[in-house]
Amino acid sequence: MEKTKRQKHYLKWLLPLLILLFAALAAVMVAKSRRPPAKEVRDNPGILVETLTLEARSQRARIHATGTVRAQQQISLVAEVTGTLVWVSPRFAGGGFFRQGEKLLEIDPRDYALAVERAQADLARAQASLQTEEEQAVLAKREWQQLQLPDKGQPSPLVLRQPQLQSAQATLVAARAGLQQAQLNLERTQIWAPFNGRLHDKKVDLGEYVRSGNVLGGFAGTDRAEILVPLPVEDLEWLVIPRAGSRASGSAVTVSAQLGDKNKSWQGQIVRSLGEVDPVSRMATMVVTVDDPYHLKASEAKDSALLSGLFVQLEIQGKELGSVIEIPRAALRQGDVVWLAAADDQLEIRPVKILRRQQQSLLIESGLAPGERLVLTNISAAAPGLKLRPRSQEPRP
Repeated sequence: MEKTKRQKHYLKWLLPLLILLFAALAAVMVAKSRRPPAKEVRDNPGILVETLTLEARSQRARIHATGTVRAQQQISLVAEVTGTLVWVSPRFAGGGFFRQGEKLLEIDPRDYALAVERAQADLARAQASLQTEEEQAVLAKREWQQLQLPDKGQPSPLVLRQPQLQSAQATLVAARAGLQQAQLNLERTQIWAPFNGRLHDKKVDLGEYVRSGNVLGGFAGTDRAEILVPLPVEDLEWLVIPRAGSRASGSAVTVSAQLGDKNKSWQGQIVRSLGEVDPVSRMATMVVTVDDPYHLKASEAKDSALLSGLFVQLEIQGKELGSVIEIPRAALRQGDVVWLAAADDQLEIRPVKILRRQQQSLLIESGLAPGERLVLTNISAAAPGLKLRPRSQEPRP
């Protein structure tokens, strides 16, 4: 009985140990039979970037600026005589266009016509008086010669009536000048367009009494518009600026403006410089002109008049620079360096020398060669040798 209890006691402790032992042996066998997973080697494809294949092209310097349009000729119409306006052109109103020599206004001419008649009468009297004095001078000289006086000497000017003759001659000159003045005043009663132009400010109307010196209206030329363009002094070396008295053509200019939902453009050119630098802004001012801004001479009607007062953008075509490489401004990195995709698609960082900075692009003097691939994409933590996956972008036409 006691033996049986002892056997049960041994089995109670031995059985769990055997189970643990078999479990451990099974785990070891499973671990030995399992194969380690194969290591997967992945290729680094590189960072995807946009690239631009560089080309060397014949380039011209382009300068961008802004300005405001104004008429090249602009005057105030002023009355030169006094009187009542008796005739006004039907188109004498703001915005009215006139050709050179076209009649604008007329002041009552009657008083001035009478003045002409009086001046003509004064001239006739002066001519008659001079003729009389000339005859009397001849008679006085003849009488002196007929006198039989011993040692009579030479006659005095008064004897020969020379002072009277000179006075008559002066009166004739004054009478002629008076007639010319009267005729001129009569002509001034009619006001004519001094050049092809447009009335932009009407001051008077029919029946109004005006005095000499009164402003009748503002008149601006329509043959040519001009734009004063301030430019940095360093830009002047790239421009063709005609010298004073020269007939050479200046740099061509494209003038553009946003009119509603459309962008309109006109062609002009630099004609001169104001010849000085503003001491505050350090800018030099060029004068750009555009012929026939209102298309009055054009064979076909156009709706894109270059209006005075319009704010415009200008692109000035500067001097030829030869064959150079042009890159986008955004491709230049801090420190005047660029990123390139080398032949092995690794990142190369290279310094460049800039010939000219333009509004949207840079002209490179040295540091780049045609056929190289310029990286356009921004890369964080860029470092030489970084693996790239270039995607080409077509070069600009």
